[in-house]
Amino acid sequence: MRSSFFALNVATSGLYTAQRGLDVVNHNINNVNTPGYSRQMSVQQASPAMSVYDGTGMIGTGSDAVSIDRIHDDYLDFKYWSESTALGEWEVKSTQLNDIQKTFNEPSDSGFNTVVNDYFSAVQELTKDPSSTAARKLVIGKGVTLTKYFNTVAVHMEKLQSDLNYDVKIKVDEINSYGKQIQQLNKQIYQAELDDNKANDLRDQRNVLVDKLSKLINIQASEVVVGKTPNGKDEKHFVITINGKSFVDHYNMTSLKVQQRDKKLNVDEDVDNLYDVSWEDGNTLDVRGGELKGYLDMRDGNEGVNEGNGNSPAYKGVPFYTKKLNEFVRKFALAMNEGITQYTDNTGAIVYSKVCQGHADGYGMMKPGDTVSPTGIRFFTMNGWSQKQNAQSEMYSSEFIGTAATVDDIGKQYNNLTAKNFSVSADLLHEESGEYNIAASSTSGQSEDASNLTNMIDMRHNSHLFVEGAPEDYMKALVSTLGIDAQQSDQISNTQDNIISQLDNRRASVSGVSLDEEMANMVKYQHAYTAAAKLIATLGEIYDTLVNRVGVSGR
Repeated sequence: MRSSFFALNVATSGLYTAQRGLDVVNHNINNVNTPGYSRQMSVQQASPAMSVYDGTGMIGTGSDAVSIDRIHDDYLDFKYWSESTALGEWEVKSTQLNDIQKTFNEPSDSGFNTVVNDYFSAVQELTKDPSSTAARKLVIGKGVTLTKYFNTVAVHMEKLQSDLNYDVKIKVDEINSYGKQIQQLNKQIYQAELDDNKANDLRDQRNVLVDKLSKLINIQASEVVVGKTPNGKDEKHFVITINGKSFVDHYNMTSLKVQQRDKKLNVDEDVDNLYDVSWEDGNTLDVRGGELKGYLDMRDGNEGVNEGNGNSPAYKGVPFYTKKLNEFVRKFALAMNEGITQYTDNTGAIVYSKVCQGHADGYGMMKPGDTVSPTGIRFFTMNGWSQKQNAQSEMYSSEFIGTAATVDDIGKQYNNLTAKNFSVSADLLHEESGEYNIAASSTSGQSEDASNLTNMIDMRHNSHLFVEGAPEDYMKALVSTLGIDAQQSDQISNTQDNIISQLDNRRASVSGVSLDEEMANMVKYQHAYTAAAKLIATLGEIYDTLVNRVGVSGR
């Protein structure tokens, strides 16, 4: 037998259910602009029915709001995290390669082609009047401009690698920070859901952090069942792994760390104190994606040099372009100074070959009062080194070449030359007599002879000077390689950006808050609430009549 107030209880349940629906709508509307928020829905169902005592059926008991569900598609999250990793990597590479392109400054009025053309134009002009001190000074000035170009590019490369190294540390710190925040959210979510509640907002916060983390490094994230809770439900732990090793495992976390290398990886191309990334427990870490991989590839990439030690990936980063600049100045200075070309034979051995007279083989112009023409002077040296003029005579000894005498030994000395220390000899930069030391002549005492300059000009067009051809061909090939790499990174970055945008739109279509839909739900729940309230008022009148008025007139 049911209570006389049974209908009132049924109406009250409808009132509470509608009110719960309005509360959820209110929460959704207030979070319409919250990043990562997933809309929520009040789930209601009919309350358990009661059997009628006479066996004629069952009568409903109203409705219950049984849960507040988070509308979400886990598959889209997994897909987003996978694509975000590639986006992070290629965005970094695109930005850095475009920065390197600006450093080379090609084509422009101050790029390589311009400065090398100006230098050889000045040399060509000097051949017309080898005794002109003004023309000689112009050659020195254009030579200085040429060396400064390489110095500037090399310094920028060094600064860029240092910045990338700092970015590596920043990204590792950022990854650890996100990991710690996710670890704390794991605790809050687990504790909140022990009694069958749903920590919807906390899960949204965790997803936002995983979104950010996935752009920094290649991760795999999922909830795994580890057992049963006391109430029989599946006990799930949220786990994030990097290459199969646990980064965040429920309440536990294994951090990443950076440690400075003991020595340079590539002596000529790397700055000091680069960071290696590993696990906090000392295990090695192979970074396969994300912004961190982008920074590591750009910082260490030397197209496979030292590949296999976990430090220098097979990618053309800053060290590759620094290496190519160093290779250019070494071979160029060797050809101009010594008339020697360098190539690699079939066995991989470096071979030096004397093909003509270089600047060091020629003779400068005698100053008034001199009895012998200066010779043995290199036009290009390193760090502004001179040939150490002997204080007792006008003879010169070689600071740059040292005691090297054979072609092979002389060629090996040029391995010390880099784009950063590339310079014009101090003997040529001497304020009073430097221009006299330009070795224009092949014969001592012949001030109007320009045959040695002709050798230098011919060497410019020597197609065997570099594998790519002449000096201009070498630099054109290098700049073209850079342009292709930059274009490729731009294309991949744009493609990944479009994929991420599409996934974002798909996630928004599932989880995003639609104000139109929420307004419709608000009206629906408002009408339900009003109807339930009206029913309660009606039942109140009925009960008032039944209790207070029925039988009053019969007393």
